[in-house]
Amino acid sequence: MKNRSEKISLNKSNKNDVIKVLGYPHTKSIDDENLWFYFDRKIASGKLVRLGDMNLLENNVLILNFDKYGILIKKEFFSKEDMKKIKYSEMKTENPVTQDSFVTSFLQSVRQKMYGKRKF
Repeated sequence: MKNRSEKISLNKSNKNDVIKVLGYPHTKSIDDENLWFYFDRKIASGKLVRLGDMNLLENNVLILNFDKYGILIKKEFFSKEDMKKIKYSEMKTENPVTQDSFVTSFLQSVRQKMYGKRKF
């Protein structure tokens, strides 16, 4: 994705140019139709000795921002290494209306134990 993203230029490329080079965005911002996100993830299976283990080779995110005329004004590329530097908030929003049932909590716990040893 990094090579393809270099084919689009700030203040020159428009939404149609971006779609030709990168395809349609994986997602758009909820509040802003001019903020597009592209994701590129490559995963490989682990060694023969550790069957089922998955290794994350690449995890790239490209964020494109367009002006009201559809011209690209901002382009940000984040690699796997860049994302390791990002600090995430530990805060949680509790919502009693959408709390998980016992069955859902149990199944999530089983899934975490199944996939917990994978290296991403």
